[in-house]
Amino acid sequence: MDGAPVAEFQPTVTHGGRFLMYNIFGNQFEITNKYQPPIMPIGRGAYGIVCSVMNVETREMVAIKKIANAFNNDMDAKRTLREIKLLRHLDHENIIGIRDVIPPPIPQAFNDVYIAMELMDTDLHHIIRSNQELSEEHCQYFLYQILRGLKYIHSANVIHRDLKPSNLLLSANCDLKICDFGLARPSSESDVMTEYVVTRWYRAPELLLNSTDYSAAIDVWSVGCIFMELMNRQPLFPGRDHMHQMRLITEVTTKKPNQP
Repeated sequence: MDGAPVAEFQPTVTHGGRFLMYNIFGNQFEITNKYQPPIMPIGRGAYGIVCSVMNVETREMVAIKKIANAFNNDMDAKRTLREIKLLRHLDHENIIGIRDVIPPPIPQAFNDVYIAMELMDTDLHHIIRSNQELSEEHCQYFLYQILRGLKYIHSANVIHRDLKPSNLLLSANCDLKICDFGLARPSSESDVMTEYVVTRWYRAPELLLNSTDYSAAIDVWSVGCIFMELMNRQPLFPGRDHMHQMRLITEVTTKKPNQP
């Protein structure tokens, strides 16, 4: 908000001046000195925290995502590696671009991973929850960009598996980019697919029925839910739990055409 006070985070120089350490609301955030203050926290989640900062070598503002304790268990380690590999491989206007994987100060002993990515202004979740007016043209343009990015992802034989409004980032001029590929995986992998993937409200019926033999169609279902949420400004299937989610879907999909 304009005029609101902005917290300043002062760095501590570490590792002979090669790194800068910040305390961001109790979280240690250590990055190489080519990323200079001011630094601003812009998001946080179960994975860790995201901050915006300037790369003084390229003069570009970037978003740096800290994945805390990335190697505590095999699942987290695989998810982190998968996201980095896919973001390095995928190159499309509607997919978030990776700028850097920040090397650790001590390669032999580290547990946190820092990924620098394109900096966007907001996400679709915040837009939907805001009072900002959205025209039909806005909604159509957002849907077009989601489907354009998704077509590219699927053409690379990858299923995203976690499409939801908060994973769709937006710039001030309405450019949209798909992010968070931690749950994505190649559709050609031969091992059994996990059913616990997409956030419940955007989860396809086959996942709710515990199917492990699903396809890229689960992403298309998620896009349909997102589009309806965008149009109505509220979730289409806001299930409280697994069974309630299935009931909501059944009630809508089995309605007769003229039934209220």
